Amino acid sequence: MRKLNIGLSDEQRAGVIELLNHDLSDAYLLLIKTKKYHWDVVGPQFRSLHQLWEEHYQALTLNIDAMAERVRTLGGYPIGTAEGFLKYGSIKEHIGDLPLATEMVSRLVDDHELVIRNLRQHVQQCGEEFNDDGTADFLTGLMETARANGLDVALVY
Repeated sequence: MRKLNIGLSDEQRAGVIELLNHDLSDAYLLLIKTKKYHWDVVGPQFRSLHQLWEEHYQALTLNIDAMAERVRTLGGYPIGTAEGFLKYGSIKEHIGDLPLATEMVSRLVDDHELVIRNLRQHVQQCGEEFNDDGTADFLTGLMETARANGLDVALVY
């Protein structure tokens, strides 16, 4: 295979790939949690939350694919296992816990905020530490896409 020559050293690319795999893991764990709450929500908010979370996990799926493709573009391999997602991700599971709808919303809001904080930090690291303004711009675009797709709508609840 031909050596990748895009103006970044192997070390810079490896650092960026690691950041992207962290973001990919968080997005996948958030997708799983959103899907689980989509299935489990009950009560008077069922319909609105069920629909909202379906929109969220569809948008998250697009972001996940984009991150995995970016990792491949940089010559790396995306995390693709549950074990890897749990190892690299920041989002915590609540195994065996079935919260009320309001707690589900609160947890997802907290997780979305965590994802955004991590993306912001990774944007800065990509630009300053790894000299990869392209990936910094890509991650900024993911934050903007999340907002355009209504992922921040959860903050209204």
